[in-house]
Amino acid sequence: MNGIVECKGLEKFEHRGFKVLYKGSIENKQELRDWLLEEGYTLNGEKDIELVAYIIDYLYNGNLTEATRKAQRKIKGSYGFAITNASKAEVVATSNNHPLVIGLGDKQNFIAFDLSSLLSYTKKCCLINNGEICILTPENIVIVSPTGEVINKEEFQVSWDGTMDKGKFEHFMLKEIYEQPDGFKTNLSGRIKNNKVKIEGLELTLEIVKSWKKIAIVACGTSYHAGLIGKGVFENLLHIPVEVEIASEFSYRAPLVDEETLVIVISQSGETADTLVALREAKKKGASVLAITNTLNSTINREADYGVYIWSGPEIAIASTKAFTMMLLAEYLLGIYLGQIKGSISEEKANMLLENIYKLPETASKILAEATQYQKIAEKYYQKENAFFIGRGFDWPISLEGALKLKETSYIHAEGYAAGEFKHGSLALVTEETLMVALCVQQSTYEKTLANVKECKARGAQILALALEGDKEVAKIADDVIYIPRINNFVAPILTVIPLQLLAYYISKARGCSIDQPRNLVKSIVIE
Repeated sequence: MNGIVECKGLEKFEHRGFKVLYKGSIENKQELRDWLLEEGYTLNGEKDIELVAYIIDYLYNGNLTEATRKAQRKIKGSYGFAITNASKAEVVATSNNHPLVIGLGDKQNFIAFDLSSLLSYTKKCCLINNGEICILTPENIVIVSPTGEVINKEEFQVSWDGTMDKGKFEHFMLKEIYEQPDGFKTNLSGRIKNNKVKIEGLELTLEIVKSWKKIAIVACGTSYHAGLIGKGVFENLLHIPVEVEIASEFSYRAPLVDEETLVIVISQSGETADTLVALREAKKKGASVLAITNTLNSTINREADYGVYIWSGPEIAIASTKAFTMMLLAEYLLGIYLGQIKGSISEEKANMLLENIYKLPETASKILAEATQYQKIAEKYYQKENAFFIGRGFDWPISLEGALKLKETSYIHAEGYAAGEFKHGSLALVTEETLMVALCVQQSTYEKTLANVKECKARGAQILALALEGDKEVAKIADDVIYIPRINNFVAPILTVIPLQLLAYYISKARGCSIDQPRNLVKSIVIE
């Protein structure tokens, strides 16, 4: 298909001279099939992409743009497609509730359904909004509205500096894990002056900050785990209640948010469909919305009232690593920023936190320098088929994230639990074949976590513990211990997750898995 970047995760289909690239989900599929059958059209396939091709073929009268416009009026759902006909040297593309990006090159132009796919070809782009139709040739681009008026689009330059090759690393996931110390430096650069946090583009007043009586954090997957850490950060620094919601549930339970609520949405891509729906629901109810994302000019950033970028650069591996830690750092900086405006955080506490945050690049580098121990541990445990991650306090959300990293890359069944909850039923699953990863970093709950670990050990589980340097007690119980440098416990979650990322990587490698592209998964979920 001339001029189209054929991205991984896209469906491709050819039918009667039409070639289609498609991504998304059609909601009124049966209605459309019934309509075509009533019109006497023969249907041979069941897939959404086939249905798009059939509809275009039926509506086509020599004008592909007009056929696309008519098709778009009929198709309901979250989708994007690009289509060409063998008789014409043009590609027509459109989308609905789905990202669509045009890349501008030298005598060549590109279509993609996410921004990162274009970066190997061009960094000069423009965004296509819902319902708009783009007609591409190698030399020209025309964008029209749903009613046919030509639209002049503003171009922008993507500022990501990250390279799209693996460099000296075997996989993108490992490369991105090792990019975290530099990512911390980038995020801190220019954001702290005279021990005051300043976030570019964020100019909030005391009146605005004080008007927010509660915070609701809404996200999916890894971003949801970041939100759970954010809950503890914001409640501690702002002294207001914080709820954390799974985005796919938020909009369907009549959420209690209003003009006195700050809704924080977190999405690496800025295009996550469930999170975008939640954002729109929150704004309908009058809430202020702040987006934490990694993608400039994403839909979520454009629709939010405020934005904080995590500046982690392009993340290619499906399993998120550096974006997660940069989300956490963004939450800490945002919490201190709002707390300093509100006066809810003392100067002494802010200085202490910032001092520890400044240590992150150095301490993360120390963890990464010990990679050989993770390879040895992976060789010991890679044949396990069940693993549980437990922790209390801030260690609990990190246990959820550690379990997610292991399951999505190695296909080992892994679950994260609040350590105190594990005995309420899940303890029945523990056998001598169970791997128990125990996070023992948070000191305020250390003794209770250790007691939970002993319960699992007594039932035959093999214990892999994660603890602070110098912890001798946990070594008496665990089969293996991974130590991280000592750092203030409030900031520790940003570091605690890095060993779990390395563990997932090396176990997956030992099992021979497709680390960067795990089965059944895509990087950005753009359908509900």
